[in-house]
Amino acid sequence: MNKSELIEHIAQKSDISKAAAARALEAIIGGVKTTLKKGGSVSIVGFGTFAVTKRAARSGRNPKTGETIKIKSAKVPKFRPGKGLKDALN
Repeated sequence: MNKSELIEHIAQKSDISKAAAARALEAIIGGVKTTLKKGGSVSIVGFGTFAVTKRAARSGRNPKTGETIKIKSAKVPKFRPGKGLKDALN
């Protein structure tokens, strides 16, 4: 499912226009991004938790030349599924 299919699904299930569904989805995504950028986490009970983790600096290898390179540390988003989502899949 891509973003436009998700918007259509939201519009049908909520009995709202596609434009309103698109605005709602953009608001949710924006809220998650803003919270994660500030270092917080977003928990949706029954669905899961979005959080930020720190990946340590490490060394890697350039596949073209075989040369060893340094990879900087980075903040990366992480999603941990909740019990409701896990149960729905099994």
